[in-house]
Amino acid sequence: MPSPSHHPIDILRFNTCGSVDDGKSTLIGRLLYDSKNLMEDQIEALERSADITGGGQINLANLTDGLRAEREQGITIDVAYRYFATPRRKFIVADTPGHVQYTRNMFTGASTANLSIVLVDARQGVIEQTRRHTYIAAMLGIPHIVIAVNKMDLVDWNEERFLEIRDEIESFIPRLDVLKDVKFIPMSALQGDNVVAPSPKTPWYQGPTLLGHLETVHIASDWNLSAFRFPVQWVNRPNNPTDKSLHDFRGLSGQIAGGIVRVGQSVLAMPGGLQTTIKEIRTFDGPLQEAFCPQSVTLVLADDIDVSRGDTIVGTELLPGLSSELSARLCWMHQRPLQAGRKFFLKHTSQTVQAAVTAIESRINLETFDPQLHPAELALNDIGEIRLRTSKPLVYDGYRANRLTGSFILVEQGTNATVAAGMLAAPTTAYTPDFIEFAI
Repeated sequence: MPSPSHHPIDILRFNTCGSVDDGKSTLIGRLLYDSKNLMEDQIEALERSADITGGGQINLANLTDGLRAEREQGITIDVAYRYFATPRRKFIVADTPGHVQYTRNMFTGASTANLSIVLVDARQGVIEQTRRHTYIAAMLGIPHIVIAVNKMDLVDWNEERFLEIRDEIESFIPRLDVLKDVKFIPMSALQGDNVVAPSPKTPWYQGPTLLGHLETVHIASDWNLSAFRFPVQWVNRPNNPTDKSLHDFRGLSGQIAGGIVRVGQSVLAMPGGLQTTIKEIRTFDGPLQEAFCPQSVTLVLADDIDVSRGDTIVGTELLPGLSSELSARLCWMHQRPLQAGRKFFLKHTSQTVQAAVTAIESRINLETFDPQLHPAELALNDIGEIRLRTSKPLVYDGYRANRLTGSFILVEQGTNATVAAGMLAAPTTAYTPDFIEFAI
């Protein structure tokens, strides 16, 4: 049944995480199966692959565990993305691995999520990976968290066990002060209880099912709409000699990373500091009077100023930081430990610059969430605070204010391996130029 035209369907991006064999892939398979989002050929493929896992029974985890090694071992190795929809909302789900050595894959899958589902095995309770993934979700600024207490059927749907797990997680959530919306749901992904349909086995639980919560969680305010940010990806100069109307066209194409932009609005081109106004906002579907994050558009400026890929167009009301001395929180993703003094390529929005790690300030103890000050190095999957110096100043916001302009990755020089993902601390002072040069 299609949704009414006056109520457009939005998209919720979420990921599943947790420890090994907590049921992440099975949960996604159950969501797809019970919400009638599987085609006949997908069901037939499940039946054909049943012999790989043994027993001759359909394994719902095979819907996301596409690698043969994953199916044979019964684990998730790579990030698997699946798409499904209900009459109320569209969904993009990332099934991320639980093994410690694949934490970098979980980090990648969760980096664009609006919501994160952290699975907990009711038998095992809260373990280090539970804490690690909850911490990473908070670190990534994911606005909504669901703690899915899975395999409740294996503890006889014991309410006391559910409350014990809930109380333990709630005891450390205040340490992660960015987590404001946390929901606890008891379920059995294998049997389908409280996944799509309410379970008669949990009369003591009066909350929504998992799908019911996913359909109704409020995400409209998750994007930063207060400060306009537009990293330029491409200077659009059409080479079309047959269309004379485009002969002098010069637009700036990219994705709006924050805020709202309107025709006639005053903007700054950073880092140069030239001020101009928006003449046109163009899209594939035609011109707009205004656009907002995260739309992809082409902006036409009123003045022909020097702007290139890697520059950022910003609103004049709330200015970003501009600095080459940066503080950041980092998740290290490489076998070779990080030590102070190493140099990398740093990719931030639409530009790449050279950067050096000048200091490792701390490393997080994931048992207590306390920082260990001034460690000698960060090992694989460690999370810590570092200081960076870049070859040219970055136009940036703190990650908590804007997940797009406040994030970066480090790339190893020579191998081009992505070795870390980082979140920038808020600038100590906003960009305040000695003068603003108006375009003439």
